[in-house]
Amino acid sequence: MIKRKPNRLRDYDYSQDGYYFITICTQNRKEWFGKIERGQIILNRYGQVAKEFWVEIPSHFEDVKIDEFTIMPSHMHGILIVEKNRVGNAYMRSLQDRTKMLLSKTVQQYKSSVTRKINSLQNDFKFQCQKSFYDHIIRNEKSLSHLRQYIVDNPLKWDLDRENPLSKNFNLDNDLYWKEMYDQM
Repeated sequence: MIKRKPNRLRDYDYSQDGYYFITICTQNRKEWFGKIERGQIILNRYGQVAKEFWVEIPSHFEDVKIDEFTIMPSHMHGILIVEKNRVGNAYMRSLQDRTKMLLSKTVQQYKSSVTRKINSLQNDFKFQCQKSFYDHIIRNEKSLSHLRQYIVDNPLKWDLDRENPLSKNFNLDNDLYWKEMYDQM
């Protein structure tokens, strides 16, 4: 059995309200959602599904709001705002506590809804998201501002993006833009 590395911040109280930067990737970073042309994302019908379901999150989870987001060819970035509820990693808690963790519950529901819808639209391949998701707890206005800009700039920087399987130039140690962005988060 493969032992997975925990991807939630150790010792952080995920029951706190807050702003969370989320990244969700497609399985094997396959480009399901569209393509980048001249620094802009051109969503295909699967990308439109991903966008539509993201925008609908607040109508399904009254204590979750969305902020800046972008759908990329192989992943999506977004900021979720959780208010008046408990959040955390549903897989790391008892069955009784899982229902209280709104962040994980929201992301899991989003991923399963997108997967069901995309798979209902095609027969040749099986769409899947990677297991789990990346989160970054946004602790201040400066970080929020930088992450919003990171999301807006993501399509412009696709050639350097670590999620782009064709990226020829990505190297976090040598690329000042990405190094500065990661250092500020």
